Amino acid sequence: MSNTEMDSKYPSTAKALVFDLATKTLDVYHSNRVPVPDPIRDDHLIQVEAIALCARELEWPCLFPAALLSDNPDKQIIPGYDVAGTVITAPPASPFQPGDEVYARTYPARPGNYREFSIGRGVEMARKPHQLSWAEAASVPMSAVTAWQALYEHAGVARPSEPSSERKRILITAAAGGCGVWLVQLAKMAGLEVIAQVGSPQNDRFIRGLGATETVNYRTMSLMEWAKTHEPVDVIIDCIGGKALEEAWYCIKDQGSLISIVEPPEGKRPEELKTKDVKNEFFIMYPSGQQLGEISKLIEQGRCEAVVDSVWAFPDFKGAFERLDGGHARGKVVVQIAQPVV
Repeated sequence: MSNTEMDSKYPSTAKALVFDLATKTLDVYHSNRVPVPDPIRDDHLIQVEAIALCARELEWPCLFPAALLSDNPDKQIIPGYDVAGTVITAPPASPFQPGDEVYARTYPARPGNYREFSIGRGVEMARKPHQLSWAEAASVPMSAVTAWQALYEHAGVARPSEPSSERKRILITAAAGGCGVWLVQLAKMAGLEVIAQVGSPQNDRFIRGLGATETVNYRTMSLMEWAKTHEPVDVIIDCIGGKALEEAWYCIKDQGSLISIVEPPEGKRPEELKTKDVKNEFFIMYPSGQQLGEISKLIEQGRCEAVVDSVWAFPDFKGAFERLDGGHARGKVVVQIAQPVV
């Protein structure tokens, strides 16, 4: 089907969830303008099937308004930057053409994807793994690509295709969370011994099933207590920040790597460990269709899996954000945008 034929089949307005920065409230707009793709900018119009939410994402417009509105002429804030859906229109030379099923983490400088039609760019997108449902696909991009970058770009871990002969140990905080489940799987695949911080016996069993060999239940043992009776680890990836990140300093060996996706580790370094020689970094992930494509291959090979905590209907955004903000989601909180076929 040509782009022209596809153009005639989508409406000019559709539903969207919009965040009002002045009142800090969310509301469903039933006749929101459908975005007009610009092929010069590699825009693809996507009919959205499902999206996933990210912890604290409603704080971003308040903390970083200039960054979040830098590619947003209408200054409209729409949450949900993980998307799975079908390409409706595409630039002629794009590898993604109308009818293709894709998924992506889109740049938050543009409006997000909690809407019936959205924009994806080629650099962000990959083909949806055929065995994943729409909800499962939406749960993958940000978490999996963040884990990929944390391990392979920042912590210096060898990729699964380039396994290291050196056996290393990694500690992952919030291991049952959205990013944590991917860190466990990718680290195990890379040959690391995985120690996972969890908060319940159920998550203990779950995370061991994904590849962890040891767990630390934060409800019964702090990381500082754990460090007193265990050898320090080579790598720590922190997904919590705060007290957990402070205590992680006691668990890392000299010459090790301490990476946080929440806040700079240096700011949480205990005074008595000021001389400890540790590579420590905070980073913010960048969307990468190329890396997402590599993750798709692993999923299609059955080497790793998507983890969905819960799936919510479009109107149930309050419940979805409450589940997310509760801090105990296992995997990702997903919203089904398109009406499921009964």
